[in-house]
Amino acid sequence: MTKIKFTKMNGLGNDFVILDYEEYKNTKFSPDNLAKKLCNRNFGIGADGLIIVNPNSQNTDISWIFYNSDGSVAQMCGNGMRCFARYVYDKKFVDKKEFSVETKAGIIIPEIISENEIRVNMGRPILEPKEVPCKSENNLNIPYTLGDKKFLLNAVSMGNPHCIIFVENDSKKFALEYGSKIECDGLFPEKTNVEFVEILSKNEVNINVWERGCGITLACGTGACATTVAGILNGYLTNKVKANLPGGALTIEWNGSKSDTNHNVFMSGRADYSFTGEIII
Repeated sequence: MTKIKFTKMNGLGNDFVILDYEEYKNTKFSPDNLAKKLCNRNFGIGADGLIIVNPNSQNTDISWIFYNSDGSVAQMCGNGMRCFARYVYDKKFVDKKEFSVETKAGIIIPEIISENEIRVNMGRPILEPKEVPCKSENNLNIPYTLGDKKFLLNAVSMGNPHCIIFVENDSKKFALEYGSKIECDGLFPEKTNVEFVEILSKNEVNINVWERGCGITLACGTGACATTVAGILNGYLTNKVKANLPGGALTIEWNGSKSDTNHNVFMSGRADYSFTGEIII
């Protein structure tokens, strides 16, 4: 048996177990199996994902290893990135408030605005269907039928795939009923996160998320970014949006348009400590 130290953090209720790299090495587990063990809410700590801090990056200030609770790899996670940023800054892994992080979705730039706000440059959205990936000729308003229900799907990647569906109401009900089916549909060869979105105004939305590899979550940062991009491209939203998720609100900014998508997406929101501890594995 091995005892390891961990920190539990959350971004709007989307929760993560964070390990320093030395603690991870002491476990002798592969990261996928360790994620399944630690994230289990009955037999482990309980979380939506596992984040391992890797200070040894050749191209950036720091890097991370990220796995979903089911042991699958996630290229990016917006809420996880805010928690990671606050953690490595507080623990002095980095000595500046704005720094670069190597991820499987490329280089991400978080900035510590204050103790309660982290702003993250999430990079440019990926809109080419093959790169999302999505087996469709276009990425907006893809006709889709599931049983007797018809939807229009919008495929956007923020380093990880998202399927955004705008609805008039019942977004939570739709996420519960249809999220898992759309996640695993063959239209998305790497599966997908699914966002059901109610538009409140040109600059505010309610989002309920079925997250790939996790199921229903209280918040999804990349999902809020992808939703904002899809909303702007459809003419529903302005360039700065308040995204309400069950766990709280994020501010998403994108200066892109249908004629000029070459802009980075910025996400701002909280990152909070839950508790620290030791676990025997």
